[in-house]
Amino acid sequence: MSAPNTHPSFKELGVAVELTRAMAKEGITHTFAIQELTLPIALDGRDLIGQARTGMGKTLGFGVPLLDRVFDSADVEELDGTPRALVVVPTRELAQQVGDDLTRTAAETPVRVTTIYGGHPFEDQVQALARGVDVVVGTPGRLLDLYQRGNLKLDRVAILVLDEADEMLDLGFFPDIEKILEALTHSHQTMLFSATMPGPVLTLARTFMTQPVHIRAEDVGASQTHATTKQVIFQAHRMDKPAVTARILQATGRGKTIIFSRTKRTAAELADDLAARGFSVAAVHGDLGQGARETSLNAFRSGKVDILVATDVA
Repeated sequence: MSAPNTHPSFKELGVAVELTRAMAKEGITHTFAIQELTLPIALDGRDLIGQARTGMGKTLGFGVPLLDRVFDSADVEELDGTPRALVVVPTRELAQQVGDDLTRTAAETPVRVTTIYGGHPFEDQVQALARGVDVVVGTPGRLLDLYQRGNLKLDRVAILVLDEADEMLDLGFFPDIEKILEALTHSHQTMLFSATMPGPVLTLARTFMTQPVHIRAEDVGASQTHATTKQVIFQAHRMDKPAVTARILQATGRGKTIIFSRTKRTAAELADDLAARGFSVAAVHGDLGQGARETSLNAFRSGKVDILVATDVA
């Protein structure tokens, strides 16, 4: 017998029935901690900072109130084909994931979601915007480019979300983000989500947000691994890491494995080293083109390779 869910349901928190019904079809009825904490504040239209690590349910934490307000809120203008909400994320892969999640959640509403990122033709994205869209999810560079070309209208955006803000800082996107924020001169709600809060992220929040409520979905200093993840630490000299990694990969019943590295160069070098040792391996990092990255991911998904070496871009 499973333990009862102690978190309230989305329905109990007052989320529109069209959204709760769509989520229920996906098996989602009750909130996670970050969602339980953010929803009442976000639904009220207030600025907030949500601090939680990846995998804690942040996407629905901002996505559900965003869609609810765009769909049925007195203080958001009626939909007319110009964006009412903008979600800015650091990578193409995350943009696709967030866009898919929002599209499924909005399936029983008239809200239109589109995803915009580099590596795809401008023409397709310009046409999607011209046809009319209510929620835009995208990466900073392409969003700014389309705005400066006049294709992306920001003057009716009522809700702005910055997701993985610390990652966008690490990737050097803050100048683009500041230009996007400066374009939103009218009153709007801003939600910022970040696993960590380095100085520049705090400065950004202080500059562009209005009395934000700071929410932490876990205790300060809590483990950075999810409860379902077992963490084992091996200490090794940098020169020994490839050999130690290769030895670990020989464990019986290992199964599919993802190895994260801090830099693009390390990811490429480790993938080459493991391939030379006879392992079936692919790499995903920022120096690879979009096509090469998708080829590596598809090879890993299909089982053609059973080791993926990646930077955080994965």
